[in-house]
Amino acid sequence: MAIDRQAGRGVRPAAEQGDVNTTEARQRYWERNLAGEARMWFDEDSRYFLHQSLSTPVLNVLARAEGAWLEDLDGKRYLDMHGNGVHNAGFNHPAVVGAVKEQLDQGLSFCPRRYTNLPMVRLAKKLAEITPGGLSRSLFCPSGSDAIEMALKLARYVTGRFKTISYWDSFHGAGFGAAGVGGEEHFHGGLGPLVPGAFHVEFPNYYRNPWRFTREEDVDAECLRQIELVLRREPEMAAVIGEPISANPVVPSRRYWEGVRELCVRYGALLIFDEVIEGFGRTGRMFASEHFLTPDILVLGKSLGGGIVPLAGIVTQEKYNCCPDRSVGHYTHEKNALSAAAALAEIAVIEQEDLCGRAANLGAHALERLRAMAGRHPLIGSVTGIGLHIGIDLVRDRQTKERAPREAEAIMFKCLERGLAFKTIDGNIITLRPALVITREELDWALDILDEAIGEVEAGAGY
Repeated sequence: MAIDRQAGRGVRPAAEQGDVNTTEARQRYWERNLAGEARMWFDEDSRYFLHQSLSTPVLNVLARAEGAWLEDLDGKRYLDMHGNGVHNAGFNHPAVVGAVKEQLDQGLSFCPRRYTNLPMVRLAKKLAEITPGGLSRSLFCPSGSDAIEMALKLARYVTGRFKTISYWDSFHGAGFGAAGVGGEEHFHGGLGPLVPGAFHVEFPNYYRNPWRFTREEDVDAECLRQIELVLRREPEMAAVIGEPISANPVVPSRRYWEGVRELCVRYGALLIFDEVIEGFGRTGRMFASEHFLTPDILVLGKSLGGGIVPLAGIVTQEKYNCCPDRSVGHYTHEKNALSAAAALAEIAVIEQEDLCGRAANLGAHALERLRAMAGRHPLIGSVTGIGLHIGIDLVRDRQTKERAPREAEAIMFKCLERGLAFKTIDGNIITLRPALVITREELDWALDILDEAIGEVEAGAGY
């Protein structure tokens, strides 16, 4: 018998992945900002799509996107600090658009399986050149969730084992395997069994660790102890999988990841880094793993497709090219020439425009400004990040670190109405992940708006 989903309508969904679309503030935003043609298309979208948390009903109706900016159907522009992570080279970068058009004009977009094509071979070769040392074999698929599942399958084939260790509150995708290793109940609750042997441990969050440790080395030691405990008590461990820098973002120490690597080697597990969000310049280097160490399998996605076409994949070491009798991926679009053309153009833009250097420099500037803002705003409990991957943890009390989700939501909608778009995560953390082509002037404009909105909410002005 089907479950009556109406019974849970009054329960607010978990907010780990972002601002939910069922709050009173969201309703007020719709009432204030949607009318005329935009309201008509909003209603059509709501009528024909399955409703689900976080996405439908939608926030607004977009007409175009360019560079670091979005534009809605009414012509209002928003400096976008979210972009679902696909916009590292900016929305619709002319070089990426041109490469896609040229590939279409050449008459080869889709490439049937069993064949290859020049753009795909060039892409695999390019990734072997630019990924951290020793990674040289690629496999592609349409989405980051699919790429995670390819990485998990490869780890099982290589090790002959099936168990995994991943992190609480992590997101690795919405498929059964990816959601199974993910650490958010929101994406697997109510589904019953997913993948067996998926164990979870704490990520080294230096500001919000549950043991109230004040030293990073103590947090690292406890988190490593948890991993070793699972490895020792649960044989048949295939892999440890995690984002090198979390989505919050939390930036672990190099010491921590070196400790994880040592445990993986000792117990015979592979190390998988999920860089679907952090890859391609976001953290000030081409790949976030370059801040730490090279994993056994690197998972890529989002910006890999240039923000135009869906594309993801894995890059691994030569010694793991050992499954000729199995299909690790076998996706219809695994060698899509159009996707490869977009990816090559995206990588070229990142290199030629030095977007890694831009992310590092602008990120340092933003962090300096935000930490100065924290001195004036008691709502700001902590500012973390690296490159243009930044989080602002809002609290009601700095001593207890009580989260401030309602205040975060009010700030978000106030900023939206002034033309600044961003996402909240964990309910209270404002995340800033703009296109890497953003200018310093645009970034300062965004920070000024954020500063103003935080002050208003602190003064008691809700949304």
